Amino acid sequence: MTSPTKAFGLAAGGLALLVATAASGNDSTAELAAGGLVLTKSPAIEMRSEDLFISPGLVKVHYKFANTSASDVTVTVAFPMPDITTEGIDDTLSIPTKDPQNILGFSTLVDGKPVVAQVEQKAFKNGVDQTAYLRSLGVPLAPHLSSTDDALDRLPQADKDALVAKQLANIDEYATDANGPLQKHWVAAWTLKTTYFWRQTFPAGRVLDVQHRYTPSLGESAGTSWGSPLFAKEPQYAERRAHYCVDDDFVASAAKTIKPGEQYSQMTEERLEYILSSGANWKSPIGHFRMVVDKGAAANLVSFCATGVRKISPTQFEVRHTNFTPTGDVSILILLPPAKA
Repeated sequence: MTSPTKAFGLAAGGLALLVATAASGNDSTAELAAGGLVLTKSPAIEMRSEDLFISPGLVKVHYKFANTSASDVTVTVAFPMPDITTEGIDDTLSIPTKDPQNILGFSTLVDGKPVVAQVEQKAFKNGVDQTAYLRSLGVPLAPHLSSTDDALDRLPQADKDALVAKQLANIDEYATDANGPLQKHWVAAWTLKTTYFWRQTFPAGRVLDVQHRYTPSLGESAGTSWGSPLFAKEPQYAERRAHYCVDDDFVASAAKTIKPGEQYSQMTEERLEYILSSGANWKSPIGHFRMVVDKGAAANLVSFCATGVRKISPTQFEVRHTNFTPTGDVSILILLPPAKA
């Protein structure tokens, strides 16, 4: 990140799937946006501080909540997982774990003690809840796992036809070996919504310490369009620059890695999304906010939208605010140098 005065709030993410495929045609995985804890709105509870750390391999957040009332307050605390949507047979999503429910390896401590959360999962297609229907067929709800597609393949033909008619499945044809005949396989095509939640009591008149961590969904591209004059002519170029607050120094640094006679850099692209705007839902602004973004290695390039950015190590950048009300989300772009042969 080359500019310490980028305007926070330009990066407007969300729980929608964000796809950023390099214009050079390299394969790309799509990242899923996640964020922090969401509490049932209560006029008694305020967030005294939030200490956020974001890196390609880990997101961790340390909160201090205060119940300012004279009575204990019990509310529902939730961590919404990012939606997982599979529509085409070639969809490639960045899912860091194989757990069908805890897709990000999410965990929480309250005053140093682990929390056992409940989980709610629902499957939707075209805005219609299809959870009960899929469960009646014995089909797992995680559309991205091969075990779900295997379950679809084992269904009676009438059920397969019904799933295709409801747009809950696509048909893929391929041979299981090089010399074998083409075979039909059914591929899941719906959106999975997952929320972890628990009931939490906030004792009157004292501060509660809450920590959580998870592995982020990391979008990746083998190669990048950044720095290429051809990408600068693309219609989405200005939008992508604004999304990550990419400045001229970042573009110039990427351009230097393009080899003579080539149009695109062979740097690897990584993308992270963090939903910060939910932090505006409290009784009052966040008293003390700190965010550290770690780009992973000193040679990597990084860009994201923030104000008051300060470099605190060869790989880390810090943002601090008091009485902070977030107005946008955090979108982070990292470029890694090509591996040496």
